[in-house]
Amino acid sequence: HIAATSSCTQSKVELMTTQAATGAMAGLRVIDLSRVLGGPYCTQILADHGADIVKVEPPAGDETRDWGPPFHDDDAAYFIGTNRNKRSIGIDLASEGGRDVLMHMLKDADVLIENFKPGTLDKWGIGNDFLRAKFPRLIHCRISGFGGDGPHGGHPGYDAIIQSMVGIM
Repeated sequence: HIAATSSCTQSKVELMTTQAATGAMAGLRVIDLSRVLGGPYCTQILADHGADIVKVEPPAGDETRDWGPPFHDDDAAYFIGTNRNKRSIGIDLASEGGRDVLMHMLKDADVLIENFKPGTLDKWGIGNDFLRAKFPRLIHCRISGFGGDGPHGGHPGYDAIIQSMVGIM
């Protein structure tokens, strides 16, 4: 069972369980380990088209819950918008117990979307090679601003950084 982490998410959980999902992605189960914009926007679109999205947040909650104003109750409008139609659970993926919960969730998942810095999942022992061996049918989508290698490999890819690099700012 997946517990909601906010009243706004709770209403979405109830909606998802009382109303059958429809759309081109209905029946697709996606585990969303992403944060900020790239990954959450990707999974937002999948959710809008009927995919069952379970957003995994750190125990303290996604940092964008505080990115306001404006706020609705305790959550920023930014967070609510990019995470609509999703369920969420708080898990400490840096802990063995948290990774065990994730492994259980991935048994029934079709897609895993994450945007950690390259090497983070490897550091936790659940990198792409491990996931491929344990869950051969799982699609693992990694979103990264600069990839894992090259002159900027591993660097964060926030909008403000890109704007500065190209001279827009």
